[in-house]
Amino acid sequence: MTVERLSVFMTGAGGGMGYESFKQMLPDLGRLYDLVILVRDSEKNRNLFEKHQGTPGLTIRYGDLLNADDVAFCVKNSDMCLHIAAFVSPKADYYPEKAMKNNYGSTRNIIEAVRDCGKNDTYKFVYIGTVAETGDRMPPIHWGRVGDPIKPSMFDYYAVSKVASERYVIESGLRYWVSLRQTGIMGPAMAKIRDAIQFHNCLENVLEYVSDRDSGRAMRNLAAFDAEGSLDESFWRHIYNIGGGESCRVSTLEMYEKMYGELGFRTLDPVIEPKYNATRNFHGQYYLDSDKLEEYLHFRSDSMQYFYDAYLDELGSSRGAAKVMTKFPLGQKLMGSIIRKTFKPLLESEHGTKHWLDENMEDHIEAYWGSRKAWEAVPQKFSDMKRFTDWDKVIRLDHGYDETKPESELDYSDMKGAASFRGGELVSEEMTKGDWETKLRFRCAFGHEFDASPRLVLEGGHWCPECERKSWNYGNRAKVDPFFAQVWKPLHDDDEIREYPKVVSELDV
Repeated sequence: MTVERLSVFMTGAGGGMGYESFKQMLPDLGRLYDLVILVRDSEKNRNLFEKHQGTPGLTIRYGDLLNADDVAFCVKNSDMCLHIAAFVSPKADYYPEKAMKNNYGSTRNIIEAVRDCGKNDTYKFVYIGTVAETGDRMPPIHWGRVGDPIKPSMFDYYAVSKVASERYVIESGLRYWVSLRQTGIMGPAMAKIRDAIQFHNCLENVLEYVSDRDSGRAMRNLAAFDAEGSLDESFWRHIYNIGGGESCRVSTLEMYEKMYGELGFRTLDPVIEPKYNATRNFHGQYYLDSDKLEEYLHFRSDSMQYFYDAYLDELGSSRGAAKVMTKFPLGQKLMGSIIRKTFKPLLESEHGTKHWLDENMEDHIEAYWGSRKAWEAVPQKFSDMKRFTDWDKVIRLDHGYDETKPESELDYSDMKGAASFRGGELVSEEMTKGDWETKLRFRCAFGHEFDASPRLVLEGGHWCPECERKSWNYGNRAKVDPFFAQVWKPLHDDDEIREYPKVVSELDV
C-alpha cells in the first residue's frame, strides 16, 4: 500500500527566515515530505528558485498571498502551512496600512482557504508571530514568558498587525494550529541593517536572539518530525517563544561593546551618543520558557558569536583599517567621528530620534523617553551612564490564575478571577471545566464586551480587541488593570497617560 507523503505549504520562502527554511528542507523533498511554495513573481525570486524547478517533490507557484486563488491552490495541495511570510520592520514603520493588509490579510486568507477545503480538523497551521507583540520589557522586568500581557510598543504597526493575526489564528477553530513568536533573527541580514530603527533599540534593552540558520532548522524539524510521526500531539494548540537560549541572550550595550571592541575601541564614548538612543518603547526580553520549543524541535546550534562573525564579514577590509587607526593617539576619537557621520542621515530621517527631538514631536518624545525633561537627563557620554547590573534577577509576572493546576482542571472560578485581575469581568454564566478553546463573554474595564477563549486570554496574554485596535492607551489602562500594570508601572510615571490613536486596524482589511 502506498502511503501519501506529507505536503507542506511554505510562505515567505524568499525572505530571510523563509529561505533558510527552504534550503534546509530541500534534502528531504520527495522523501519525507513534498513542498509547495508561493512567492511573488520578481527578479529576485526567479533568481532564487528557477534553478530548483523540476526538483522532485517541489512545486513553485508565483503569485500573491492576498490573491485567494493562489492561496486556495496551495492549501488544496498541502496538509500543513508554515506561514513565515510577513511585511516586517523597519518597512512596516513606514507603511502601517500595508503591514496590516499583508500580515493580517494573508493569515486570514490561508485560514479561510483551509475552511473552504473542509480541512478544519486535519490541516496543520504554523503561524510565526513576534516578540514585538509583548513590546517593551526593559529592566527590571526583562524576563518574560508566554501569557504575559500583549503590549505592542507605540507606533509599532508590525507588532499591531501580528497581534491581530495571532488572535485570528488562536480563535480560528482549527484543530491543529500553533503560534511561534519569533525573536530577533541574527545573521548576515541583521549585520546589514542601516536604518533609524537601530536608535529605537534602547542601550539597556535585551533580546534572546536566534540565528537565521536555527530558525530554518526549527521549520525543517517541525515538518520532518511531523512527517515521521514523532511530533507529539501536545505540541499543537499552544503558543511558544522562539529563542536561542542562554548563549543568545545579550543587552544592546553588551553587543555594541563586542562589535566595536573588535575594531579596537576600548570605550564606546567615541561612537555612542546616549542621547540619540531611545530609553524605552522598543521590544525584547530574556525568555523564561524558550526551552519548551527546543524540547519539541531540537533546533539550537548557534550563539551570538555567529552574528559577530557575520558583522566582521560585512565590514570586510575596513575592519583592518579601523583596527590600525584605533591604535594611534586620538585614533579612536577620529574613527568614532567617522562612524558617527554615517549615523547622521539615519538620525535626521523621518523616523530618526534626532528628527523627533529637533521637531519637538511631543508624542514621540514621550513614547521613547517619557518626556523632554527625561531626555535632558540622559548623559552626553556613554561612560557617564548608570548601568543596570542585576540581569539575572527574575520578576515573574502574575497571570491571575493558579498555573499549577492541570489544564483539565481550569474552571469557571479561575476565569472569573482572571477577568477581575484584568480589571474586567466574566459575563458568561458558565463554562465547561477544562475547556480552553470555547469562547466566553468578557467585559473590559472600559465597558467593551467581547468573546475570547481561555487559551487566548490566559496563554496568549490577549485581552480586549476594541481597546487594542483603537489606540495605545496604556497609562489609563494600567490604572484599572492590575495584570497589565505589571508591565507598565515599573517603567513609567503615574502621570504618563497620553493616548496614542492608531491609524489602522484589522477591520480595515
